[in-house]
Amino acid sequence: MSEPVMGVGFCRPPALRRFALLATALSLLGSAALSAPVLAATAPASDVVYSIESAKSAKGLMLDVAHAGKRLVAVGDRGHILYSDDQGQTWAQAKVPSRQLLTSVYFVDDQHGWAVGHDAQILASEDGGVTWTKQFEDLKREAPLLAVWFKDASTGFAVGAYGALLGTTDGGKNWEDVGNRLDNPDQYHLNAIAAVNDSGLFIVGEQGSMFRSSDWGQTWERLEGPYKGSLFGVIGTATPATLLAYGLRGNLFRSTDFGSTWAPVELKAARGALEFGLSGATLLDDGSIVIVGNGGSVVRSSDDGMTFSVFNRPDRISVSAVTAAGNGNLILVGQGGVRATSPIGAELGK
Repeated sequence: MSEPVMGVGFCRPPALRRFALLATALSLLGSAALSAPVLAATAPASDVVYSIESAKSAKGLMLDVAHAGKRLVAVGDRGHILYSDDQGQTWAQAKVPSRQLLTSVYFVDDQHGWAVGHDAQILASEDGGVTWTKQFEDLKREAPLLAVWFKDASTGFAVGAYGALLGTTDGGKNWEDVGNRLDNPDQYHLNAIAAVNDSGLFIVGEQGSMFRSSDWGQTWERLEGPYKGSLFGVIGTATPATLLAYGLRGNLFRSTDFGSTWAPVELKAARGALEFGLSGATLLDDGSIVIVGNGGSVVRSSDDGMTFSVFNRPDRISVSAVTAAGNGNLILVGQGGVRATSPIGAELGK
């Protein structure tokens, strides 16, 4: 249970309460389990501490990026949230009532989005990511939320450390601890949640844990997965019931039956099998899939995830997440901040 989790991982022993960010020496404190259901409330305006504005924020650690319509929104260290309206060429810093590390961001349309992070914080935006309010936090937990997903502007879930599963049916005005819906007695860390085309929701996490829900989060089934190491992400493809799960040491698996069976997907780099951890993925409009990870890894599939081409960026800087720039290029985020790249992940103009 002490294996580091890519992106925002954990070592369980209290004396080793450290996260391995992107499987590097970057570390932050974290511990404790989730408490009972709590009504979300924001602090009085006079007590709100906002993230510090910095001209260097676009070069700092960023962990996730998403689209709010045509706008790009990225989240990361020190409560920094950035947005771009020119396909990632320039970035502006949003007003954010947090200085915690933010780990995940999700928008259901061009206006409504949520971001989650340390101290079990959940932030919300109703203006496309320009301004944010704090919907929920629990300082006593100290354990982060690691991913967030919404079905629509009302119904959503957040997952995280020690089996955290929070749900809302009113757009985040109230968040409920619904972790008891999962068969997860060891409280494995839950690293990612995603929708699978025409099937339901899927969660992956520590020790290869997998859970699926065919009724979009009301009930969950625990699955025996193909791998006992940590899985850091999951993504549904353009094909119904088809998904990819990925994690440590380049391990990548594909299922065509909503997780009932799995087949490994081989990733071949220039010098042999890819062994860098994989941390984030995106489904492009044309059905292509891009997955990124440590060592500057950018792998891409144009056949629904059956095969991938592999590119390792020369800078070898770890990449946490990826999305389309909107002009055929990619937006990568990670240790080097936010950057626009070519469709394969290379520097523009090279």
